[in-house]
Amino acid sequence: MISYVESLENTTKEKQLAAPEEIWRIGTEILQHHPRSNIDEINQFADRMKNLGVKKYLKVSLEHVFHLLCNGFLDEAYQNLVLAESWRYGEQTVAQEEDLKLVQGYRALLDYLKWLKKKTDLLKLDENSYAVSSIQQDMHSFYRQARVGFKQIIKTPGVWDPFVKCYVDMLEHYEEYEEMRKVLDEYAYNSKFPANPNAHVFYYQFLKRRGEPRKVQISALRVLHELVPSHELMLEFFIMLKKSKKIKNQKLRLEVIFEVLDFAGWKENIKAWRYLAKQIVEILQNSGKQLDWLKKEWGSRKDWWPAFHFSHYLAKTNWHENKGLACEKVLVAGILLGKDCKYFRYIVRQGCKAKKKKFKMLRRFVKEHSWIKERLE
Repeated sequence: MISYVESLENTTKEKQLAAPEEIWRIGTEILQHHPRSNIDEINQFADRMKNLGVKKYLKVSLEHVFHLLCNGFLDEAYQNLVLAESWRYGEQTVAQEEDLKLVQGYRALLDYLKWLKKKTDLLKLDENSYAVSSIQQDMHSFYRQARVGFKQIIKTPGVWDPFVKCYVDMLEHYEEYEEMRKVLDEYAYNSKFPANPNAHVFYYQFLKRRGEPRKVQISALRVLHELVPSHELMLEFFIMLKKSKKIKNQKLRLEVIFEVLDFAGWKENIKAWRYLAKQIVEILQNSGKQLDWLKKEWGSRKDWWPAFHFSHYLAKTNWHENKGLACEKVLVAGILLGKDCKYFRYIVRQGCKAKKKKFKMLRRFVKEHSWIKERLE
């Protein structure tokens, strides 16, 4: 605090120019965290700061709005956004153009909230109610206002997930599907925008809802897979690839399921292990090129997967806590590491006591294909 005071007492031109921003930041921190401050004092202080430091007018306005929103003053926040949006101050207006887009975007978000409330009210009414027409008109008015702000902000390269989601929700309500496609495609694939997994999720979800061809959906999920191979949609991607007859998609399917299980968050996912086990069995039964794919995937993991997935400790833990998981993993362990694998030996020994016939068949299958261990090493 002493350094701030010294800074404000400094009479050099440079420090004097910086003083308004320092007063704003210090004062805001004090007022927002002091136990006896109230909203009237914060409003007065914010208004004075807007006029004291016009170079930061819109930034101060946005911070003021955020504080109002966090404290439940939605109407007051909206009024401040409208005032900020209409603010003009010569060259400073141009200099703060990026901040103005943010102001417009947040005003659009509040318009969306009003639209959403009207939509909820509409659902509660009988379709023959006299109020339906009035509410629909209000909704369309909020939609038109919000649309302007949303379109402005998402033109600028950046991560605008909340704005895009709200805009798309409104467009979908009014069945403006081509505009939706344009917005989501631009958000996901414009090279000027930063890589954003959510953009590809939004686009894929749109394609899925619209019943677009599987080929198009696969393309969207392929990009998501490259960005986030551990994403929750990867099992859905796996199923989609399974339905494809293309060789490259079948190869990718094996890569997808192996990469999913590279991540700790998937270690206990029964479905993922079941999918991997089934695909490995398919490969063993068909042989051919697919065996080379398996060799490649396992080759990059054989040094660390045994400890990561197939230790004796995990065998005991899986069997006692989740037998279903253990029964899916044991086949993979036996095929990839052979019948002498610690995980395989423990689970089979325990399983034979409970389901002797099932595990006897498992042991036979692994024994018949144990040569794969040498092939994969």
